[in-house]
Amino acid sequence: MNTPSNLKYTKSDEWFDPATGAAGITDYAQSQLSDIVFVELLVDEGEEIEVGKPIASVESVKASAEIYAPAAGKVSAVNKGLSDAPETLNSDPYGEAWMIKIEGGAAGEVMDAAEYEKYCEGRSH
Repeated sequence: MNTPSNLKYTKSDEWFDPATGAAGITDYAQSQLSDIVFVELLVDEGEEIEVGKPIASVESVKASAEIYAPAAGKVSAVNKGLSDAPETLNSDPYGEAWMIKIEGGAAGEVMDAAEYEKYCEGRSH
């Protein structure tokens, strides 16, 4: 499982980069979903969002899932290209597959990489 140490993680499997404001789904989440075939971003640039607000909906060959905001603030960017290449979530969840960027983002309840890895290990038993 890939969990970059510079990011923060939620129990609902989103990541947040406090340095850039970028957010998306974790490597663990994409591996559980399997082959992602559809992404719909539910927020627009300039929108104010709260922690826990749905920011995207993703569908895979196995399941669908809502993706929630890991931080509150103003949406400063939306990765519009993700809808055309949803498989990017499987290949590069922390890079090209960022979903939104949050300006002035105050993170909700988040964990560091070590805590998140331990949390995920506890769920797989």
